[in-house]
Amino acid sequence: MIASKVVSNALLFDWGNTLMMDFGHEQGKMKDWPCVEACPFALETLQILAKRYPIYIATSAQDSNESEIREAFKRVGLDVFISGYFCYDNLGLSKGTKPFYQAIAKKLDCAPHTLTMIGDNYEKDIASALESGLNAIWLNHSGSRGVKHVDSISSLNELPELLQKWVS
Repeated sequence: MIASKVVSNALLFDWGNTLMMDFGHEQGKMKDWPCVEACPFALETLQILAKRYPIYIATSAQDSNESEIREAFKRVGLDVFISGYFCYDNLGLSKGTKPFYQAIAKKLDCAPHTLTMIGDNYEKDIASALESGLNAIWLNHSGSRGVKHVDSISSLNELPELLQKWVS
C-alpha cells in the first residue's frame, strides 16, 4: 500500500465495468440497452464515499453525451451520487491521454495530485492518470499480479478502506 496520498478534492470513476456492467454484445447508447446493471458493490461503495468526496465519471465513451450517460446511471440508481460527467462530448478529448485528465483538473479548479482515478483498464484509466499527476487505484477484477507502485483492489467494496488508509 502506498500511504499519504492526497484525495481531498474528488474521485473520478470509469464507467464501463467499474460502476456499470458493460455487456459486450450490446450496441449503441447504454441508456437505451434493454438491460443495464450496476457493478457489484457499486451502490454500497458510492453511498459511503459520497459522504466524503465529490464523485465524477471520467469515461472514454464517445457515442453518448453527458445527459445520455446520466440517464444510464439513473436507470440503476447511481446518478444521485455523481456530481458530474466527463466524456469526449463535453471535453473534446479522448480518455487515456494526459490532456483529458488535465482538462478535468482545470474544470474542477484543482491540482491533479488532489484527484484520484478509479478504473478497471490499466492503460486508459490508471497509467494515463498517473502520467497526468493524479492518484490512481486499479480495479483489478482478474486479481492478476499488480503493478509495482500502483494500489489495486479486486472489488469496489475494498475502496473505502483503502482511501481511509491513504489519509490516516
